Amino acid sequence: MKVLAIGASRNIGYYAAIRLLDEGASITFLLRSPSVFDNDEKIKTYVTSGRARLVKGDALNKEDLLRAWQIAGQSENEGVVGLLLFTVGGKPSFSITKGAIITPADLCTQSLLNALTTIPASNKPKIIVITSNGLDKASHKALPLPMRLLYEYLLGGPHEDKLGAERVLAHCTGKAWIDPEPKAHILPAGWLTTPGLPSGGELKEDVVVVRPAMLTDGSCRAEAGKTYRTSDTIILGAYTVSRRDVAHFIVEGIIKNWDTWKGKIASIVY
Repeated sequence: MKVLAIGASRNIGYYAAIRLLDEGASITFLLRSPSVFDNDEKIKTYVTSGRARLVKGDALNKEDLLRAWQIAGQSENEGVVGLLLFTVGGKPSFSITKGAIITPADLCTQSLLNALTTIPASNKPKIIVITSNGLDKASHKALPLPMRLLYEYLLGGPHEDKLGAERVLAHCTGKAWIDPEPKAHILPAGWLTTPGLPSGGELKEDVVVVRPAMLTDGSCRAEAGKTYRTSDTIILGAYTVSRRDVAHFIVEGIIKNWDTWKGKIASIVY
């Protein structure tokens, strides 16, 4: 399988990419700084073998996305990209009054718009997008009180951005949107007519949104025989999950059971 990975220089995207590479996939990484892997011997081995390609570019630049799709389709044998792995997340700064701040504020939303509007016409990849638990009103209301307070204070800005990404996906998959529209600095007026944006449910069965609970840097418990909880409905009592276990779920749970998860929002938590 050929994969285009956006936002996979670290964390969930990186751990999922390593799993996919180990299982035989070919991955094209779009990276603002390919030097991030200079000391990563495992990635360097796959680069040497031709199974990993490092493309310098920024997902906020549409031309860079066009080039990334083209290169991803050319890796190894000619053909189509089977999976778009979208795990974009900025490195936040912190403000006492505003909590976590992502620059630009629409990083995930705009990057996703660029990724979706540049998919080659001949390509129909599976798409996995990481957002977060507690974004919409229903899932936020179901959070334990300490998590609601923490999210509201600490992650308000990043969650506005990820909610914007989910709004875009709702449009592309034909799902009704019942929450308030994202703020104008996330999705400005006229975004629905963005050239090349899939609409009318065109991606109905091509997308899985993954909403992890609050992320930790812990080990992959699944590899030790322990379990995490997943569901396509809201999970009560959702506190944390490790990035490594989310990556495990992406590869072992979603990709290998696509017909079970396609078109759904998947929650994961311990």
